[in-house]
Amino acid sequence: MIVWRKIPLIVWLIWTALIVSIVGSLWGQYWSAVMISSGTLFLTWLPIAYADRFSIKIPIRFAAAVAVFIFATLFLGEIKDFYGKYWWWDIVLHTGSAVAFGLSGFILIFMLFEGDRFAAPPIAIAFLSFCVAMAIGAIWEIFEFAMDQIFGMSMQKSGLIDTMWDLIVNALGALFAAGTGFLYLKGRRNSGSGLWIKEFIDKNRNRFRKLDR
Repeated sequence: MIVWRKIPLIVWLIWTALIVSIVGSLWGQYWSAVMISSGTLFLTWLPIAYADRFSIKIPIRFAAAVAVFIFATLFLGEIKDFYGKYWWWDIVLHTGSAVAFGLSGFILIFMLFEGDRFAAPPIAIAFLSFCVAMAIGAIWEIFEFAMDQIFGMSMQKSGLIDTMWDLIVNALGALFAAGTGFLYLKGRRNSGSGLWIKEFIDKNRNRFRKLDR
């Protein structure tokens, strides 16, 4: 069962803003805004529900970061047109998302090995986490293309050029995350993004039973 009182305040604020947007958009019959706001609300709730379903403890900072990212991408980016107002908005979000997905991929893959650092070489786990981030980035580009074609939106902006730059930036972020995971397995756990990995593992030690063997 979801422990609502442990959900970060920033997540509650985002949910409130999205619900207000949904109600206002329904009243004004802005159907694209209703769809985007509803999708954003669902996606910010999904990680919390997933973690509860599989008894995974998500660090507060990580849960807040995920909610902020999704809110910034879909709601602020599309409805408030931050992509058009700020040229750097798309670059920052794609880089940040690639890092986040890369770190998440590393954690999930490492979890499958129950924290056994000897079951697969660090470079292999790092490479797989890079692939996870790149795969999610590619799926996102397909989603943008579908939204543009089906609903007449403009998520891809300049088309092929925008898509390729998104994938390039995504690759850089994924490479950074893979490097962080590699360094973590090499013993550098108390600095930079390695702290996020360490915090998650510390909260879910039962899923990394072979870590200290």
